[in-house]
This record gives sequence, structure tokens and C-alpha cells, in this order.
Amino acid sequence: MNYVKDSNLNLNWNEISPGGTILKGGSSLEVNTGDWRVMIPGFIEEKCNHCMLCFPVCADSAIPVKDGKRGDFDFKHCKGCGVCYKVCPVGAITWEKEEK
Repeated sequence: MNYVKDSNLNLNWNEISPGGTILKGGSSLEVNTGDWRVMIPGFIEEKCNHCMLCFPVCADSAIPVKDGKRGDFDFKHCKGCGVCYKVCPVGAITWEKEEK
């Protein structure tokens, strides 16, 4: 028999799920996807006119909105795609390389 060697695990190879198989649904509450980012947006609140053009284009729902006003980015989930930066008509969003 071929067993997986692990101090806490002793499974036969056919007891392991195949690679790429999703065994259960995930949620952004469980996964910090912002760690994938290379570029990072910045929010200049004084320039923002709250036109909300950035909010619907954010694929990660990383732009919070409360009482009709947008807030600063949720960096736990922002992947740094830059779409918000491209659509902002007033320059309230900056775009730069993230230093980690």
C-alpha cells in the first residue's frame, strides 16, 4: 500500500481528493485575498465627490459604501486590479506599487 507520510495523517492514496477538486464552498470571510495584490489603490477623500462609479466595477466588493458615501478600501479583499483607478473621474484614487 502507498501511504501519505505525515506525523498526524495516515491515508491510503485513494482516500485523498484529486487535485483541483473543490470539496466545499468558500467565502471571502474565510479567505484574505488581498495578499495577492502587487499594485495598491489609495483613497483621497477630499477629492472624492461620491459619484459611485468605482463601487459597481470593483469585482471584490472592496469599496465600502455607507449612507451614500464611499469609504476607504477593504484591503483584506482588494486584489489591486486597478479598475476603480481607471474609472474615477476626479482623481480621488491613486495607483502605485505596493511595498510589502
